[in-house]
Amino acid sequence: MRAVIQRVKSASVHSAGKQLGAIDQGLLILLGIEQGDAQDDIQYLVHKIARMRIFSDKNGKMNLSLQDVLQARCLVVSQFTLFGSLKKGQRPSFERAAAPEFARMMVEMFVLALEKETHTRIEQGEFGADMQVQLINDGPVTLILDSFIKDL
Repeated sequence: MRAVIQRVKSASVHSAGKQLGAIDQGLLILLGIEQGDAQDDIQYLVHKIARMRIFSDKNGKMNLSLQDVLQARCLVVSQFTLFGSLKKGQRPSFERAAAPEFARMMVEMFVLALEKETHTRIEQGEFGADMQVQLINDGPVTLILDSFIKDL
């Protein structure tokens, strides 16, 4: 399971001209599900994301977590292309990406676990939809977490 996490001043996701989700200050989380991912992968990412100290304190240092910043929210957008490989040729291969039915279930479980961990409603896109994501990156701060490669 892989997540690209961006600290944002605001973010929104749209599909077919309709807004699906939007947040002000918080985290935009692009989430990819890999074949073989399990509940442990969800718990690893949720635990890390909820506790990452990437928000600035009163001295401008990144010392505060999502749990410390009361107005901070999360927007989760599923993105199977996070497991795209360009090892061979010019067209990406998505062999490592999970099958849609499994991936949808894992994204739903991730969102529920993150809501429980952060005690806030999580905004999200629409699984499998052609979506447009808008954001104002804050910092910019962008981090990658991978439940398989834990030292990223």
